[in-house]
Amino acid sequence: MTPSPGAIPPRGAAPRRGRAPGDAEPRRRHGWRSLRILILLLVLLVVAARTYQERYLSTRWREPLFVSIYPIAADLSPVTLGYLAALDSERFKPIDRFFAREAERYRLAANEPVRTRLRAELTDRPPQRAADAGLLATALWSLRLRYWAWRVSGHAHEPEDIRMFVLYHDPALTPTVPHSLGLTKGLIGVVYAFAAPEMNGENNVVIAHELLHTVGATDKYDFIDDSPRFPDGYGDPAQKPLYPQATAELMAGRRMLAPDKWQQAANLDQVVIGPATALEIRWLQHRQSAN
Repeated sequence: MTPSPGAIPPRGAAPRRGRAPGDAEPRRRHGWRSLRILILLLVLLVVAARTYQERYLSTRWREPLFVSIYPIAADLSPVTLGYLAALDSERFKPIDRFFAREAERYRLAANEPVRTRLRAELTDRPPQRAADAGLLATALWSLRLRYWAWRVSGHAHEPEDIRMFVLYHDPALTPTVPHSLGLTKGLIGVVYAFAAPEMNGENNVVIAHELLHTVGATDKYDFIDDSPRFPDGYGDPAQKPLYPQATAELMAGRRMLAPDKWQQAANLDQVVIGPATALEIRWLQHRQSAN
């Protein structure tokens, strides 16, 4: 007997269920969420691959790394604007000479490891990372910074391996600046500097410090009080007597004068690259292979 419409279905047959009007919407939202996560993972995978490639290429030291310096006015003070108007490429040549001097000391194959280039002043400022940013927020900020850097500087006609964005402040308005940073991801540095000629030497020390962060060097100072760590943060940990140190290690940035006293390096003539940093940036490896 064929059941008539609306009759009870035979025993063992699955009951027919109607689809509730709202059932499709949660599935649709779940699908879009999964797609967004997949896209984010793909982006992170591409970024990771690109970072590895950049890390490899930037530490071969076979030819100069072209370092573009983009000045930015961090305030509208006439002091800052006047300082930027007077900037020229010679202001950063001590950085080139410093790396050439240290490369010779380590017998590096490349006798000119770094070549700086002054770029046109930018009016846009880089995105800031929130002080309480967690792991995910920091990763997203890093992507935003890389996109910003590409947008404002990614169309240079000359080659640039590393981009340093230097924000200049009027020291009368901002006597203390935030910590600068250098990222291996994207080979980008953000430097907070002072718009004062007497601070040119210290500014160059900070630029060189963050530059080495981009190629893998780590800090060599105590994060609590900023004192250089022994032995890697000392210019010459074997010096006798140990104090005062004649030089500062670049990734510490300060010269030890006594066990409880240290001083910011005034210029790159007072700074060296220590063996621990040379190992991190693969200078020792390339010195050995060049012999």
